[in-house]
Amino acid sequence: MTAVRPYHHGNLRSALLREAENVLGERGVEGLSLRELARTAGVSNSAPRRHFADKAALLDALAEEGYERLGRRLDAALKTAEGDVTARLVVFARTYVEFAVEHRALLPLMHRPKSEARDDALSAANDRAFAAPLRLLHEARDRGDIDPDTSGRVDMTLLALLQGLTVLVATGMNGDLPLDTLVTGCIETLMAGMRPC
Repeated sequence: MTAVRPYHHGNLRSALLREAENVLGERGVEGLSLRELARTAGVSNSAPRRHFADKAALLDALAEEGYERLGRRLDAALKTAEGDVTARLVVFARTYVEFAVEHRALLPLMHRPKSEARDDALSAANDRAFAAPLRLLHEARDRGDIDPDTSGRVDMTLLALLQGLTVLVATGMNGDLPLDTLVTGCIETLMAGMRPC
């Protein structure tokens, strides 16, 4: 397990989140314990409870942090993306899949049912994370690049495609097919089916 730098000057929350993500990757949700995180950070057993009331609050905070990081990556990628809607969707999809594969233990946590206490915060973080790609799809509908009557189905289909691509890449099922080739081919096929007749 990776050691957390000793707590000082108010960095305990971020140190606990970093270590919790490490533990999540190594041992899963079952391996996470506030008491163990406190021991690793070198603080009292009660210190983490100043930031997380219980394990559910810790998990929600990890998920929220995941959405914030994903959102920053998607925003940065789409700000510099050029070309038509298909080319920009390829950038979005590639960025999402890369993030999901790098943080494969975090992603299921981000998409799990939220606890009631943090539902609003997580929903807001999710909305911020996907604001740029959703804006891209909205603009594409307004321009007539995508059939305007398919909004809900397109969003769900795109999410399903991204999750499927993530599984393929994370498990090596894409074989020797490079990520760019895989993502580009899938997005081009999807877009061909979404164009108005």
